[in-house]
Amino acid sequence: MQKTVYEDYKYSMQDVGRVYVGCKYSMRELLEEDDLLFKFRLIVERYILPEADPEDTLETHLYYLEPGSFLVRLYDRVKARVRVCQIEENRGLLGKKKKEYVTRQFTVGQLAAIPPAEKERRGMVIQELSVSKLALSAV
Repeated sequence: MQKTVYEDYKYSMQDVGRVYVGCKYSMRELLEEDDLLFKFRLIVERYILPEADPEDTLETHLYYLEPGSFLVRLYDRVKARVRVCQIEENRGLLGKKKKEYVTRQFTVGQLAAIPPAEKERRGMVIQELSVSKLALSAV
C-alpha cells in the first residue's frame, strides 16, 4: 500500500505586512523550511518548541492551547491571527436550514478561549496562521 502525503495547507507566503503559514507543517518542518522568515523560525525554535512536541502540527498545537498560557501571550504580542473553517447552519431563500462551511478569522486568544469540545462540535479546522512582520521585528 502506498502512503500518500497530505500537502494541502503546507505553504508559507509573505506580503508587505504579514507572514502566512499553512497549519499542516509539523514543528520540525517549520524549522527546516528555508522560505519561511528567519525571525519566525527563531521564535518557533526558542519559545514554541520547548512547550510543544516536534512532531505536532501547527494545527494541533493551536487547537489545544490553554487560555492565559505563555504561548497565547506570545502569539498576541506578534499579532497572530488564525484562519478557521467551521460548519454553520444558515437558512436558505425558502427558509430551509442548511449546513455550510464558513471561513472566519480569530486571534489566538479568542481561539484558545473556545474549549476543544466546542471546537469539535462546530467542526473547526485550522487552516492558516498569519503573523505581523512589524511585530516580529519587535520581539
